[in-house]
Amino acid sequence: MRDIQDILKERILILDGAMGTMLQRYKFQEADFRGERFKDWEHPLQGNNDLLSLTQPEAIAAVHAKYFEAGADIVETNTFSGTTIAMADYHMESLVYELNYESARIAREVADEFTAKEPDKPRFVAGSIGPTNKTASMSPDVNDPGYRAISFDELRIAYKQQVEALLDGGSDILLVETIFDTLNAKAALFAIEEVKEERQMNVPIMVSGTITDASGRTLSGQTAEAFLISISHIPILSVGFNCALGASQLVPHLEVLSNRTDYAVSAHPNAGLPNAFGEYDETPEQMAAQIKEYVEKGLVNIVGGCCGTTPDHISEIAALVKAYRPRVLGEKHFSI
Repeated sequence: MRDIQDILKERILILDGAMGTMLQRYKFQEADFRGERFKDWEHPLQGNNDLLSLTQPEAIAAVHAKYFEAGADIVETNTFSGTTIAMADYHMESLVYELNYESARIAREVADEFTAKEPDKPRFVAGSIGPTNKTASMSPDVNDPGYRAISFDELRIAYKQQVEALLDGGSDILLVETIFDTLNAKAALFAIEEVKEERQMNVPIMVSGTITDASGRTLSGQTAEAFLISISHIPILSVGFNCALGASQLVPHLEVLSNRTDYAVSAHPNAGLPNAFGEYDETPEQMAAQIKEYVEKGLVNIVGGCCGTTPDHISEIAALVKAYRPRVLGEKHFSI
């Protein structure tokens, strides 16, 4: 397979859209999440989307296939909550390796099928590494600002287990995404470097933060520039933003990254902002019209969708970016 670094110089790569949005269409109930294997599990399992890689693997494969058909070059594994830390909510810590391995294996299988049909358009699998449901930088208790619910080392150990399984299952890329706390991300990046060193291997790393509101900062208080500086000691494939905001709101933050880094720049925004019911109303055409600004300004190398996006959104974006050159790599020299 061709090196993704080379392809990035030639064209804008398309990342998939939301897994959760697509899975909601199945209207899975508690029994569907449990399947036969977990029918007697003593804790509720509905909502544990990662578990569906074990109990509804055909649905997961079908979602990946729909995104590839829509034009995606890269699909993310169904592992956003695939750490012992997040799986503790369902008392499923012991299943973490299997969940990540199977999720990566399913995505790999579908990717290989599409690559075989179109060898000139190789499909890639990005192992999705979410932020967990705990933060290392801030206290969850307003009455005890010094308290931390998780330590850097606990995060590192959990992420390392996830990374090993994602690689064993066939991931080409590791995507540390939806970063609201850069200290959590640093633990994930540290774990990745450990695994790379132990296995004497290299793997492309995508890093994607999330700007949480109109302040233009991450939840742990960093601006786009500070976030970039914080993760620039690690050799990565791309840096970018996803989630929380719609496409147009991300433009100024992508401009900061684009002007200050040699890395590729990625963006996978939401389909607008959620309405009063928590749903996303932005149509594929509306979203693509906003992403047009990214490509006209030469801000991105990788673009896709987050919450609320579907294969229709990705298809519209893929059709749009064909007419544009990717952002030129290796010309920015960031200095502190």
